[in-house]
Amino acid sequence: MSTQIDIESVAGLLAHVKAMETEAMERYQDLAEQMEVHHNPETAGLFRKMAEVESLHVQKVLERTEGMELPHIPPWEYQWIDGQTPEAAAAESTHYLMTPHHALQLALKAEKRALDFFTQVADQAEPGMIHDLASELRDEEAEHVDLIKAWLAKLPEPDEGWDEDPDPPMLQE
Repeated sequence: MSTQIDIESVAGLLAHVKAMETEAMERYQDLAEQMEVHHNPETAGLFRKMAEVESLHVQKVLERTEGMELPHIPPWEYQWIDGQTPEAAAAESTHYLMTPHHALQLALKAEKRALDFFTQVADQAEPGMIHDLASELRDEEAEHVDLIKAWLAKLPEPDEGWDEDPDPPMLQE
């Protein structure tokens, strides 16, 4: 079952794109910091790299919208498929011992959600500028999915028991 997404202007679609890319960048920055706190530098570095990539996407959106007034959309009025920004990695799916392989799996899921979002916008839009832009963005997300899949294929699967820690962190009271 698909959600009806009713974006009425190119500026409205670009406002969604800006929010999506910004949220993804910020989420990866947050995850990198969390991994650093837990002395997981390899995964932190990968999250930092993904934040940098998303930062480039934010910059691309800003360049594309230069001179254009984007509508202000309150957070609760964005038309995300499941109510959450599609491209932001699911923070609740992280673990302080996760490996770069896990980080890329999170990124792959996020890119697939973004791909689904733009596919749905393109499928539901009438022929014209919104459809064309959504189709272009869908194709970009499909490329991102393929890139992450290729990157993921180069990393080893985590060992069984990767998340076992005989001395787990404790909350301070």
